[in-house]
Amino acid sequence: QVQLVESGGGLVQAGGSLRLSCAASGRPFSSYAMGWFRQASGKEREFVAAISRSGGVTNYADSVKGRFTISRDNAKNTVYLRMNSLKPEDTAVYYCAASALSIATRNPGLYNHWGQGTQVTVSS
Repeated sequence: QVQLVESGGGLVQAGGSLRLSCAASGRPFSSYAMGWFRQASGKEREFVAAISRSGGVTNYADSVKGRFTISRDNAKNTVYLRMNSLKPEDTAVYYCAASALSIATRNPGLYNHWGQGTQVTVSS
């Protein structure tokens, strides 16, 4: 079992940046691939980015590629999402998730544990 707590969300103007963090506790963090998902009001949850157990492989949604960067620090049991050039359409609740698989999958059904989410609001 692993517990996930997101932080770093907030209100930012379009073009600005934020860095989300997700701290994990419980089972060894390095045994999980990690992902970020988001859910805008009235919409389904969607994949944002994922990173393999070692951090050597990453995967991004086309909508964020080149603007967002996922990384992890296994010594600190933390995964990050650096978000640059933010747009109003990035507004959503952002969730981190842990998968027992080793791959950086974009399939939400393959993630076993989820955080409570952190709100990101981008104003125009």
